[in-house]
Amino acid sequence: MASAPLADIEEIPRELLREPLEWFFAEHYRHRQLCRLVEEVAAASAFAAEPITRILDFIRYDLALHVIDEEEDLFPLLRRRALPEDEIENALGRLSAEHRADVAHAEAVRTRLEACLSARKAPGLDPQAKSTLVTFARHELRHLALENAVVLPIARLRLSAEDLLALSRRLAARRGLVLDARP
Repeated sequence: MASAPLADIEEIPRELLREPLEWFFAEHYRHRQLCRLVEEVAAASAFAAEPITRILDFIRYDLALHVIDEEEDLFPLLRRRALPEDEIENALGRLSAEHRADVAHAEAVRTRLEACLSARKAPGLDPQAKSTLVTFARHELRHLALENAVVLPIARLRLSAEDLLALSRRLAARRGLVLDARP
């Protein structure tokens, strides 16, 4: 009996950068896909290098870039545009604190996965690795839920067309892209 394929992490079409809030929502979906893959790898009893490498690459590049996108662009913009009745500061403060903690969590995951790669051992066979991976995935899922339920809806209400265009350009520039002018 063949085993089910592991979760995949989809790429986001570059064109979606023109709609930065939709892009963030799609990026959050990719992070949920990462969490599913992390949980699958944590449960695996057979060694497979490819999914471990995919997780490591995502953490090194995609996760790091995403935190910068939010901390340097989205959150400061929301702080300037939100109204007092939005009460967004508590959520943004919590998310920023979680981003700082994510560095340690991501480093722990990297260390465990790199050790598994080196030993060619399935993370699911190492109780400490398994626990580290599952804890990381659960934390990330809670974090994403707050961003999707609170941050993105307020951003949709408060950010202007000019804000969104500037945000698009910053996201694209961080990825080495230039958005061509719309017709």
